[in-house]
Amino acid sequence: MERRAYLRAVGAVTVAGLAGCIGTSGTSAEYDVGMSARAFRPETIEVAPGTEVVWRNTSKQGHSVTAYESGLPEGADYWASGGFDDEESAREAWGAGDGGTLFEGQSYSHTFEIRGEYPYFCIPHERGGMVGTVVVTDDPSTTTG
Repeated sequence: MERRAYLRAVGAVTVAGLAGCIGTSGTSAEYDVGMSARAFRPETIEVAPGTEVVWRNTSKQGHSVTAYESGLPEGADYWASGGFDDEESAREAWGAGDGGTLFEGQSYSHTFEIRGEYPYFCIPHERGGMVGTVVVTDDPSTTTG
C-alpha cells in the first residue's frame, strides 16, 4: 500500500509541474509582444486605454521598438526604445550606435492612454517587414499574429 500512495503522490506532483508547460498560446505573463529574428509576435495587439504593453527581445538579433511618428493618434506622445523624443532622433541614434537597441532577453514597455492605432517598427529590420500595431480600444479582443 505504501508504494501505491507514493505513486499517487508523485503522479499528482508531476502532472501539476507539467501543467505550466502545456497549452500556452505563445504568450507570456512576462511580456505581451515577443521579437523573433524578423517579426513581432503577435504583429497586432489590442489593448484597453491605460494598458502597459511590454515587448521582449526573444531572439539573438538586436532590435528596436520605434513608433511611426506620423501614424500616431492625435494627442499621443511619441515612444521608442531608448526614450527618444521623435522618430528622427531614434533613427539617427540607431545609425550612430547610440541607443535604442534591445538585446536578447531585454524588454521595453509603454503605456497607451489614447484610443487609436499605433504603428511601429524595428529600425534595422524595417525593410524586411518587421512592423507591428498596437490598437487601443474600449473593447480589446484577442491578439493576432
